[in-house]
Amino acid sequence: MIKTDFLIVGSGIAGLSYALKMAEYYPEKNVLVITKTKADETNTKYAQGGIAGVTDLEHDSYDKHIQDTLIAGDGLCNPKTVEIVVKEGPERIQEIIDWGTRFDKDPEGDYKLGREGGHSEFRILHHKDVTGMEIERALLEAVSKKKNIEIIKHCFVLDIITQHHLGFLVTKSTPDIECYGVYALNLRSNQIQKIISKVTLFATGGNGQVYRTTTNPKIATGDGVAMAYRAKGRIENMEFIQFHPTALFEPGISPSFLITEAVRGDGGILRNKDGEAFMERYDERKDLAPRDIVARAIDNEMKKAGTDHVYLDCRHMDHEKFIEHFPNIYEKCKSIGIDVAVHLIPIAPAAHYSCGGIKTDEWGRTSIKHLYACGECASTGLHGANRLASNSLLEALVFSHRCYLDGLKEVNKIEFKENIPDWNAQGTTQPKEMILITQSVKELQLLMSDYVGIVRTDVRLQRALKRLDLLHEEIENLYETTSVSPQLCEARNLITVGYLIVKEAQFRKESRGLHFNTDHPGKSELLQNIVL
Repeated sequence: MIKTDFLIVGSGIAGLSYALKMAEYYPEKNVLVITKTKADETNTKYAQGGIAGVTDLEHDSYDKHIQDTLIAGDGLCNPKTVEIVVKEGPERIQEIIDWGTRFDKDPEGDYKLGREGGHSEFRILHHKDVTGMEIERALLEAVSKKKNIEIIKHCFVLDIITQHHLGFLVTKSTPDIECYGVYALNLRSNQIQKIISKVTLFATGGNGQVYRTTTNPKIATGDGVAMAYRAKGRIENMEFIQFHPTALFEPGISPSFLITEAVRGDGGILRNKDGEAFMERYDERKDLAPRDIVARAIDNEMKKAGTDHVYLDCRHMDHEKFIEHFPNIYEKCKSIGIDVAVHLIPIAPAAHYSCGGIKTDEWGRTSIKHLYACGECASTGLHGANRLASNSLLEALVFSHRCYLDGLKEVNKIEFKENIPDWNAQGTTQPKEMILITQSVKELQLLMSDYVGIVRTDVRLQRALKRLDLLHEEIENLYETTSVSPQLCEARNLITVGYLIVKEAQFRKESRGLHFNTDHPGKSELLQNIVL
């Protein structure tokens, strides 16, 4: 058994910034970060475009950023949350700069600010086209200097420990469900450990691997959302899955390589197979419309033409500036024979970001006591029905800080739970065939992509649910009878997340933001967040 005052599950921007602050405030307390692979293998690492923030008050304003966020969110943002994130964001950005993050500057020493879809001003701070990687580098370097932060790598969290594990019946209506820590499989020792904590933070990232084509890394399997749901926590707005409009089209390659929205911000133009710049037919903002509009427009162009991709045209852009600003994209395209100065870049939408997740309040508190959530696994009310580009890293910083402020007050009121039973593996055996697990994941990804993608119908959703029920039954049987493994647990978590996306999509009898159902094309007058 491991005991720690603060347990952080996930080592991206949300988890590491929280850990740094707690370690600084409480140098005598233990801060434990656990991650299921390497410390830097996070969704944060793959963020290209940048982080949005009002840092130039001469040309920009909080009100403009707030309005841009509300418009993108299509009526479902929590206005108070939006104001909190936008106004507190610049101070949080300065903190990661102080920790060593290097954003791009012009020759005069001022920050280069980019613009992306849905933004009315240039306000995106970036480090070339690898902003997330730079932030992750700086945070890990800062964490390495704190003696009271421990990172356990290759440690897969299985479940949240609650009263359920003490023999009590826990349901959605049970008052005061409490988190006492987690059970985790240490992949180095192959032992299942009890990690008992006073305060637990879930910063577990996204769930893009529920789809066949995604920009997310292999680790993005919705673990935090699935575990919180099994522990009877509240989950919200899972129907709003953002498909990034411009992932590099490479058949059979997963994850898909992201072509950041900043390329369109700098002048890139979307064209169909006939070379037509088609976005003006869909939105007056053309290529800089919000992602839901652009992704649906591309999907429609592909369906009309019977093609599996469209193109991004960068041939007219300043070639030297392109290489300076997007070196990673330039080299990736070059590696597959595409010269961006000469050739069109083939692109197609790919699952990118989950706007819903574990429901939290304005301090990152979940419906389970002593469990906080922030980053992509959380639903704070910022994104509503569609996330504004580059608001995700900002949200992670602001809410990790708020989780920190609330947690540092709460930790001294909480006692360790001492009578936690060991993990019960009685009656289980080693799986005889891994194909039973891997094929279940393939089936899930196929049905989610075909039935629960950018455009949905009632019939597709019902078909998806029927197949999910069967997959759930099969994977639960495996879980009950075989020894746990990361592959089995990820499959189980992905199927749970798929179910949540479908169920909440079925409840939403309208088309709003990222959820577009051709059987309910209009918007309902009743604005509501769907909570399970």
